[in-house]
Amino acid sequence: MLVIASASGSADHPHWYTNLLADPLVQVEDGVFTYEARATVLTGAERDEIYARAVEDDSEWADYQAKTDRVIPVVALEQVSGGPPNGATFGEALKRIHGAFRRELALIRTEIAKSGPRLGAQLRVNCLTMCHGLHIHHTHEDQGMFTALEAGRPELAPVLERLRAEHEKIALLLAHLQQVISTVGADPRVVLAEVERLTEELERHLDYEEEQLIPVIDGV
Repeated sequence: MLVIASASGSADHPHWYTNLLADPLVQVEDGVFTYEARATVLTGAERDEIYARAVEDDSEWADYQAKTDRVIPVVALEQVSGGPPNGATFGEALKRIHGAFRRELALIRTEIAKSGPRLGAQLRVNCLTMCHGLHIHHTHEDQGMFTALEAGRPELAPVLERLRAEHEKIALLLAHLQQVISTVGADPRVVLAEVERLTEELERHLDYEEEQLIPVIDGV
């Protein structure tokens, strides 16, 4: 996970960044997962490459750097411990992960609806982060949980086939949403329409997956 100490281009580093320099061990809350991570400040070409990618996503990052003489720090947070919620069954953990995506989409929809004529940098980052997280979650399901269920419960083949097909459809919606978000001067109304399309499709998918798989994986 990468974080940028922009402070909107102010002359001083944000306090959270100086705290990391004093103690690089942090706690990260990522959806339903909470874990310990170690903060490393990126330097040289590595820092410049990451910051350039941020500028490509949204020009406001360039504006922040132009406002200040300091080199805006980029910090990598690398997981060192932790994982799924303690005490949860596999089914409960899956439902909590799904709930995190539902809440994130609801927050994004609310923020877009309240935004002005253009999307802010943080809203773009939130959308892109959600898209990336959902892609990773579905990839892990396809290659991990679904494969394991397929081997042990062959009667689930039709269910898993449908879920994989829905993953592909959602992947196309995610790719289109990312393209719309990354467009210079993106119209919030267009972005909101894409988020609504994704939300509708994802809700159907998550409801079906929970209905079909949670009784099975908790039974196992």
